[in-house]
Amino acid sequence: MTVYNDKIENSSTEDTKNSGKKREVILSTENLKTYYPILGGLFKRTIGHVRAVDGVTFNLYEGETLGLVGESGCGKTTIGKVILNLVPATVGEVFYKGRNIVMGSTEKKGISNQLKQQKKIIDIMFIPMIRVANSLFGFAKLNLKKIFQTIKKSSVKILHPSRKLFTATSSILKQNYSNLMEVKQPYDKKLRKKIQMVFQDPDASLNPRWKIVNVIGEPLKILLGMSKRKKIRRRVLELLETVSMKREHLDRYPHEFSGGQKQRIVIARALACNPEIIILDEPTSALDVSVQAQILNLLKDLQKKFGLSYLFITHDLSVVQHIADRIAVMYLGKFVETGTLEEVFYNPTHPYTRALLSARPTFDPGSKQNRIILEGDVPSPINPPSGCAFHPRCPEKEGHLGCGVDEPRRIHLGGDHYMYCLPSKKEKRSYDGVDYISDSWAT
Repeated sequence: MTVYNDKIENSSTEDTKNSGKKREVILSTENLKTYYPILGGLFKRTIGHVRAVDGVTFNLYEGETLGLVGESGCGKTTIGKVILNLVPATVGEVFYKGRNIVMGSTEKKGISNQLKQQKKIIDIMFIPMIRVANSLFGFAKLNLKKIFQTIKKSSVKILHPSRKLFTATSSILKQNYSNLMEVKQPYDKKLRKKIQMVFQDPDASLNPRWKIVNVIGEPLKILLGMSKRKKIRRRVLELLETVSMKREHLDRYPHEFSGGQKQRIVIARALACNPEIIILDEPTSALDVSVQAQILNLLKDLQKKFGLSYLFITHDLSVVQHIADRIAVMYLGKFVETGTLEEVFYNPTHPYTRALLSARPTFDPGSKQNRIILEGDVPSPINPPSGCAFHPRCPEKEGHLGCGVDEPRRIHLGGDHYMYCLPSKKEKRSYDGVDYISDSWAT
């Protein structure tokens, strides 16, 4: 009989923080932007953009859980999909262990134009030499590969300098084009195995016509190359037991399970290829509180057992408080505050973060909690406000300089704690040299 623990265990990540080991960055983004085009008119031309993600930079460390927190529509899920290359990035880059795995369309165009210019220069310099070689060796067409092979076998000394030029040119062209192809198609099977995602709705991510053994066994066939049925069933059973499920669940269909069991199946499928990073998109939002505790405890146990790194996307502050090591608060496609769990929850600095934390329910009847009510609605990402996107609703905008004009600055508050805001009128210290969150990064 499987026993579930409904009580959320305390996070044990403090041991890794205080162990003195140097944290290695496993995933990072740099000025990531994703704009969805709005088509209109007779010829369906682009008449605007929805700024889903608007300049996001962060690092995810090995064995860490980074929580992305914000209201619905702030761009949290889009970030996860861009990392997996399910949604194209407009500007910016994503790195996995220092390797560029996602590049914005703007950067891709720049590389393509650069390669075209290089190719033109190479053609101008070497096409005459290729034609001379063709005439000497009697080739009817310009076949660079045959020329290289013939020159390599030939002992004609007069062509030795040309042979060196040909070899150098071909190696440069090959390297440049291979680099571009890696950017265009970075997600090969090796990389796809390392980064997996658990989607928000388990019903939508499970094929209702497939048995569970086929649902979990599919990545084993595609990404790991398993073909023997017995071996696949054995591995699927191991994965099900890892998420506290039984052998009799192998040949059942998704509709025969509860919401918590479906989420466990999705987690087992994500673990099938031994990933290093799992992007969790609101994995507990559709579950009861007791089931949420079971899933959170399961995720923490799996992280401790396999050394996983989590990007945990949620709007529930009470959930992220029990699992995250660091937190990034988002508003309208941008970060407003980042830091460790203790820094953000017990020393919130940005007005939006304080408003979110004040909305948490409290179970202490003796505590007096001052609820911060934000005025107005969230602005449209199609036409966001100028300057700081939060300034139309900010209760402290009168005390800051240029909220409706200037872009927020990245202000270091100590440790890993950062706030994206503008200087206060009362502050006397200078903010010269701090980072700006603006479109100038893309240039």
